[in-house]
Amino acid sequence: MANSSWLWSFLDPKKNWLTAQHMKSVSNRLRKYGLRYDDLYDPMYDMDIKEALNRLPRQIVDARNQRLKRAMDLSMKHQYLPDDLQAMQTPFRSYLQEMLALVQKERAEREALGALPLYQRSIP
Repeated sequence: MANSSWLWSFLDPKKNWLTAQHMKSVSNRLRKYGLRYDDLYDPMYDMDIKEALNRLPRQIVDARNQRLKRAMDLSMKHQYLPDDLQAMQTPFRSYLQEMLALVQKERAEREALGALPLYQRSIP
């Protein structure tokens, strides 16, 4: 347990300067394309993420897809969002983490009870 608390304090940007610098760097990169950190999760890689996205309201998923399309378009054009739009972005505002935690908790509970999974895992 002590090792776990050490790890979390190491990853806390308020307590570790390098972590704060890394978060700032990631934030700047995400702002340039108008993305949020949760947009980087790939539903084809992890079935829990796919299930969590399926449970989210349609408008949240549509907004995610729009951000991803805009980012791909900007990347292919070798451009960034205008500075005024970059300033409005909220890269670490989460929309997926709570639902993902719920899906993972349900999966772990089903495995503990020996029940069938909600979905069959397969290689994409």
